[in-house]
Amino acid sequence: MEFGTDFLKLGTDQLKDLYQELQEKYNEFKSQNLKLDMSRGKPCPEQLELSMEMLDILKSDEQIIAIDGADCRNYGGVDGILEAKELFAQILGVSTKEIILGGNSSLNMMFDTLSRAMLFGVRKGEMPWGKLPKVKFLCPSPGYDRHFAICELLNIEMITIDMNHDGPDMDTIEMLVREDDSIKGIWCVPKYSNPDGTTYSDEIVDRLSCMKTKARDFRIFWDDAYTVHHLTDTPDQLKNILAACKTAGYPNRVYMFSSTSKITFPGSGVAMLATSEENVNSIKKQLGIQTIGPDKINQLRHVRFLQSLDNLNVHMKKQAAIIKPKFDLVLHHLEVDLGGKNIAVWSKPNGGYFISLNTLDGCAKEVVNMAAQIGVTLTNAGATYPYGKDPRDRNIRIAPTFPSIHELKLAINVLCVCVQLISIKKILGGSIR
Repeated sequence: MEFGTDFLKLGTDQLKDLYQELQEKYNEFKSQNLKLDMSRGKPCPEQLELSMEMLDILKSDEQIIAIDGADCRNYGGVDGILEAKELFAQILGVSTKEIILGGNSSLNMMFDTLSRAMLFGVRKGEMPWGKLPKVKFLCPSPGYDRHFAICELLNIEMITIDMNHDGPDMDTIEMLVREDDSIKGIWCVPKYSNPDGTTYSDEIVDRLSCMKTKARDFRIFWDDAYTVHHLTDTPDQLKNILAACKTAGYPNRVYMFSSTSKITFPGSGVAMLATSEENVNSIKKQLGIQTIGPDKINQLRHVRFLQSLDNLNVHMKKQAAIIKPKFDLVLHHLEVDLGGKNIAVWSKPNGGYFISLNTLDGCAKEVVNMAAQIGVTLTNAGATYPYGKDPRDRNIRIAPTFPSIHELKLAINVLCVCVQLISIKKILGGSIR
């Protein structure tokens, strides 16, 4: 059969013959007792090796003192050390007065920020969200499963918003927030989004920053996790949301989050939260009760290792050199095995950690389950939607970074075979046995 043959134009007998060929390939993979995992976007060992010098950068015979004289071994500095704030504020395009540094997990900072809103509200005089009859969040989807898990745990109702090529469906968002004051926020992964790889356009950023909301305490949770994670020398550009909110007259509207988790060590990184000075001052008061300070030694070694934004960008090019061949491999096999067959479409991201694959409607769960039966673990179908329910059962998130090239090639070949087998069953109405 010719490359790129449209499955929807094949006759029943042709499809059945092709199914038998693909089934033989599937059985060959099954006999290999595979154990491959593409379920999470983790850095591979080679990426982690790039930061090993950081472990030796602080010596026991030197003073561990920040530039403002603070002893990093001791208590204090609830919002982070000054030199770390100066470096990481540049990543998010904010001032040192608009950023708080924490421990290793930006997800932890997101959870805490939303939990504080539930307990205390987001500004003085506003009702704590947890005391309201109902709290709703807008969830552009496909999106990040851990955002949705936080909402589910806190009993926040989620509203699925479709993602377009330039960001979330703003017409729907603007209509909903204008009419419903129980909608208190929106989750956004604005650059190289998880999993589509979409970067929000300037228009989307402007509309989010200036839209009229019935809830006075509406907040944008802006998870800029992949802001420096480019795969090419022509990175996507993202407009500064905090600056846009200030211009629109809503300086307190956004919380920006990021971290060094995929820059250095995921288990020992530095997380950051950027927002208005008013919000920062309010959060610091609450943090002063929650903690006596983050790991300042870790912040200091990050600064001494990364040194400057220019050096950080050089470091990220080394990261890209390791993972881009993996993305290229996946995209090549998707094109060779699925291209032109009218059974799947996929993203071609310019950065980030994922490739988003859409099958025919109603096929994703079966594909994931079929791959799992022969030892290839993918992110659960539906995980990229609120409550784990993809309304069209078509989205599969591919995480290419962690497996070796050899493992990745095997895994993507298995995935492509499974997509074709399940697609034929779908086209033939399940008549294949």
